[in-house]
Amino acid sequence: MEDNTNRRLSIGVSGLDEILEGGLLPCQAYLVRGDSGTGKTTLGLHFLQEGVRQGESVLLISLMRGEEEIRRHAASLGISLDGVTVLDLSPTPELFTELQSYRVFQPSDVERGPLTQQIMERLERQHPRRILVDALTQLRYVATDEYDFRRLSLSLLRYLTGREATLLVTSEIIEAASDASLKFLCAGVIELCMSRIGRTVQVTKYVGSGFRFGIHSMRLDATGMVVFPQLEADQPTIPFTGELISSGIPALDDLLHGGIERGLSTIITGPSGVGKTTIGMHFVKEAATRGERSAVFIYEEAYQPLRQRMTELGIPMQRMLDDDTLAIIPVQPLRYLPDEFTALVRAEVEERNTRVVMLDSLAGYRLTLHGADLTSHLYTLIKYLAGRGVTVILLNDVEMITGDFRATEVGISYIADNIIFLRYIEVHGALQKAIGVLKKRMSGFEKTMREIDITPQGITLGPPLVDLRGILLGVPEWSEPDKAGE
Repeated sequence: MEDNTNRRLSIGVSGLDEILEGGLLPCQAYLVRGDSGTGKTTLGLHFLQEGVRQGESVLLISLMRGEEEIRRHAASLGISLDGVTVLDLSPTPELFTELQSYRVFQPSDVERGPLTQQIMERLERQHPRRILVDALTQLRYVATDEYDFRRLSLSLLRYLTGREATLLVTSEIIEAASDASLKFLCAGVIELCMSRIGRTVQVTKYVGSGFRFGIHSMRLDATGMVVFPQLEADQPTIPFTGELISSGIPALDDLLHGGIERGLSTIITGPSGVGKTTIGMHFVKEAATRGERSAVFIYEEAYQPLRQRMTELGIPMQRMLDDDTLAIIPVQPLRYLPDEFTALVRAEVEERNTRVVMLDSLAGYRLTLHGADLTSHLYTLIKYLAGRGVTVILLNDVEMITGDFRATEVGISYIADNIIFLRYIEVHGALQKAIGVLKKRMSGFEKTMREIDITPQGITLGPPLVDLRGILLGVPEWSEPDKAGE
């Protein structure tokens, strides 16, 4: 018998092998369970297709659907069943045209005999290495009771895996008939579900192996199934060096005592139109001058208006795009699942060596979560990026233009390492802008605020506003009465 101690079989679904820490252990039985329409058969077809790709003999034992229907379903998903043998044990149409009353399967040895005989004959001729049984719960109709169903299922699983086959069995979740016995009998359990955030997959059991805990996003469309694993905050870390990254704006760097640290996260917060994107893009521009790649995920602003606006402000977006030091990635937040978006970020970091990631803005990112907890998802994303030495810039909109100051309005300021804030202020009846630093975890910073002006010639910061008080309220007052008339 072949030594399978360290071998893993790919299940054939992108992302699911990662959750399974490399795939399935051979010669074991695995249960795929879920309600109707959650993708159980599709997962099984991917499993068989991967076997064919690996040059293995594979077999599909169908107890519910006819072969023609299965092949039609696979073709609609772009899954090739060339090389897949189908043993069709589903009820034939003729059963329903007989005059006598006849159930699809009778709970008797008379009906069970031909079923088991056909399976045994097929395995004697083919010797498959991968087998999909869809759906094993149909055996209830040839079992006399729950005990008989469990005994029959266990016998079948042992018979198939004993022939050195890796077995995937599907199970319909029916309230009237629990599949708890199947979960007990199988070495692994994969659960598929439809929830308020979309399709999900979860591994709840895997004997002999670790696996990634959690509920992971899944997409099922015309191209088949794709799984997006949840991020883990304890990814391998790159040592923190404390290297400062310049904004390219000397006065802003002075506020920050030299810049922001590489590998840390910075929130740039303020009301709409105050200049958050412009300041963030200056950090991106400076990264490009160092030959580093940045990825900017935009949710609200369209790509063309952003490029035109940045070009007018002296930021050469097109040149950076051409040099591959910048990627602008438009995101339609309601289209993406929570873990699907993080997969985009991972691809930028792990495949393209992106060193700066900017989200514009957190309001758009929040929509990708479909009601899931913002704080936990954002914390995990920041920790993952920090572990890889990636600098994170998060743009945050606040609703209040003036009035009581709040850093973010969504309770996430404690997550960020640095916070740069911008405010509108009224001075002599005119609306102006001010900038300051609220937090810098790794060093000191200038405690005063400065007036900021954004023009086609660039960003300029005025001297510290030391003669004004109440700036954070939006309606400052001069600390010296004679200044008020100047």
